[in-house]
This record gives sequence, structure tokens and C-alpha cells, in this order.
Amino acid sequence: MPAVSPRRSSALGAAPAAAGPGTRTLCIDIGGTGVKAIILDAEGVPLTDRVRLETPQPATPKRVLDCIWKLIAPLGPFHRISVGFPGVVVDGVTMTAPNLHPTWKSFELAKALAEATRRPVRVLNDAGVQGYGVIEGYGVEMLITLGTGMGCSLFLDGKYVPNLELAHHPFHGGKTYEEWVGNAALERVGKKRWNHHVKAVIEQIEPIWNPRKLYIGGGNARRVKLKLPPNVSIVPNVAGLLGGIALWHDRDHPKAAPATRARPRARPR
Repeated sequence: MPAVSPRRSSALGAAPAAAGPGTRTLCIDIGGTGVKAIILDAEGVPLTDRVRLETPQPATPKRVLDCIWKLIAPLGPFHRISVGFPGVVVDGVTMTAPNLHPTWKSFELAKALAEATRRPVRVLNDAGVQGYGVIEGYGVEMLITLGTGMGCSLFLDGKYVPNLELAHHPFHGGKTYEEWVGNAALERVGKKRWNHHVKAVIEQIEPIWNPRKLYIGGGNARRVKLKLPPNVSIVPNVAGLLGGIALWHDRDHPKAAPATRARPRARPR
């Protein structure tokens, strides 16, 4: 099977979503500062190196999709696509994107990717995908991501509770969680004070949500220099890609945009 490219998609036959020994899943992580991708085998083991490009600015759907085409071109063939997106996602449609561009509102991301690649696509909030990459699968587990903004995902016995936007909830001094621990806050107050902010967020989350496990991920997780409670741990940012395999598990997954026959490529704004 040839590598997928939107320019050559008419040469491809429709590929099944069902996993087999040779199934290759393209996992894409769209972030406010970087877009990343990797291909996993049927067991979720990486088959390629992780590749990354800077998120284009302004980060409109068209510019981000163009970035994705460049990013995935050298990775080789794949049968299906998982995407982590930094905002609320409902049935493959992006409803919010606070750190990208307003034109993402109500954008059919899964459909656009499925039509361009003729591969089935599933899209989930990026913190949800990263959570799937680290959770143990029982009890209440929670993940917060520290990056351009702040992401959050909640799981109960391994099942994802969709679109928990804790980052935009008021937290302290009239500011939201994201304004308190996002990258802009890190640059404004410096690492030492920012770590105190992160500590305050953890201390607020613990007695309200009472997670059995609380994971801290995202690009700025490596800057956390705190003595963490026993149930709190730092997780690698690559989990935001590795968790993509879970979107194809029957236990709990978003609706897929199906692979399509030859159609004109979607034209995002």
C-alpha cells in the first residue's frame, strides 16, 4: 500500500478500520505550539520516530492541515488515524480551540482528514488521548497537561468523561486555571513562582475530584520541580501520541469518520 498523501489519495483503495496484525495507526497530536505524529502497530508500539513541526500562525484549519500533510509525508503507509485536538470535540467536530484560531469552531476535522486520506478517523480532546496513554484503568484517574494552555481529562474505571474544560474554570484572583499555569504565566512569573502555582492547582484538585491517580503531562511537565504527593506523577509528553491506539478499542471511543471513496478534498477556512 503506498504512503498516503492528499495529492495521491485517488490512487488508494478504502482501508478497513478493523485491527489486524499489520494494522498501522497514524497518531497526530495538534498543539498550540507544535504538531506531532507517529505510526503505531496494532499493539500500540511505535513503528516510526516521532516527528514534529511548529504549529503555523495563525493556526487556521487550512494551515494546520497543510502542516499535517508535510508532517506525515515521510512516515509511510497507515490504515487509520487518531487525532488529539486541543479543545472540545463532539463526533469529530471541533467546537472550541482556545489556543488555535476562532475558525476551528464547528469544523469537521475528522471528515476533512477522512476525505483527504480515505482512511477512517477518530478525534478526541488531546488531554483525553494522553490520558489513555497513561491510565491504569480502574477507579478515578485524572490528567492535567501543562503546555500552551492547560488540558484536563477524567477517567472512571478506564472510561473517558468527555470534554472536561477545567482549564477555563475560575481558579484564583479572578483568573482561570489556564491563566494561572499556562505557558504565558510561566513566562510572566518565572519557573520558581510558576511551580508554586502548579502546587496550588494540585492542592485544589485533590480534595474536589479525589483522583486515585493524578498525572501531569504536557510540554511543560518537565519544568515541574515539586515534591509530589504519592498519587501524583509526571508522565512523558509522547503519551499524547501513544494513547491514540486506544481510540480504536471497543471499550470506549469517539465516533469515527469513515474512510471514503474518491471525493474532492475538504477545503477548510
